[in-house]
Amino acid sequence: MWDFTIRGVDIYHILNWFFIYSFLGWVWETGYVSAKHGKFVNRGFVSGPFCTIYGVGALSVYLILKPVSDNLFLLYVGGVIVATALEYVTAVLMESIFHTSWWDYSDQKYNFQGRICLWVSLGWGVFAVALFRIIHPVVESIVGLYPVIAGKIAVTAIGIYWLVDFCFSAVAASKLHARIPVWEKSLDEMQNEIVMKIREKMGIAEMVRDLSLDSLKERLEDLEFLKEIDKRRSSVTEEFAAEVQKRKEAMASRLGRNAHRFVRSYPHLNRGYRIRKERHLKNRKDKKN
Repeated sequence: MWDFTIRGVDIYHILNWFFIYSFLGWVWETGYVSAKHGKFVNRGFVSGPFCTIYGVGALSVYLILKPVSDNLFLLYVGGVIVATALEYVTAVLMESIFHTSWWDYSDQKYNFQGRICLWVSLGWGVFAVALFRIIHPVVESIVGLYPVIAGKIAVTAIGIYWLVDFCFSAVAASKLHARIPVWEKSLDEMQNEIVMKIREKMGIAEMVRDLSLDSLKERLEDLEFLKEIDKRRSSVTEEFAAEVQKRKEAMASRLGRNAHRFVRSYPHLNRGYRIRKERHLKNRKDKKN
């Protein structure tokens, strides 16, 4: 088994590289998102310290583009194409299996179906070049630091752990798919209550209640007054989103640790899938008409 090769690379090295890249991807993804949100966010489909898509992506880019690794231009273009194709296929598969979207670029310019985005794809090209020129030589040297027998034992143990983790995560994701529509309906029903509660805190009505029409017009021309309204509006928007997320996490916690982690790590878990589903239904309706 260990001597079986794929494009000239044996399974032993492929599996070692896979888990190392999955771990490095988890460090990058979790570190970036945690810094962005100011709190620890455990990213990745499995609960352990692995981002599987990074492991698969790095290996795919390496094995496919190895023949052109000496040509910088072909390496960059190939990286854009291979990584983008992998990202798109993974998004489609995850949506088809779990009926949820795990990332969504709908808010970004030059996106396609919210699954891929031009700027991210261009970044994949840079990653491909860095992979061959910087990252992979380091990863290869790491694998060379320990005896092969130790590597086989470690890969086997980590592989069993990852497989069990993946199965539990898949079950949790399936449960989540069944519950999300129910939660969204429940949150819609709670929306008015949440909005009214936050509007009281906003206090704009009190700011203008005793003003005459002329005074109100003057205030609306006052830049500082408008800034204060905008500041309060932004605060209300953030508080509303935080309240909704808090309630979603509370609902998810009843389904277990993995489901709770998914909702905490991916706040817009169902948004992209819902948008695409609504768009698909609208297109079908337009065709019938």
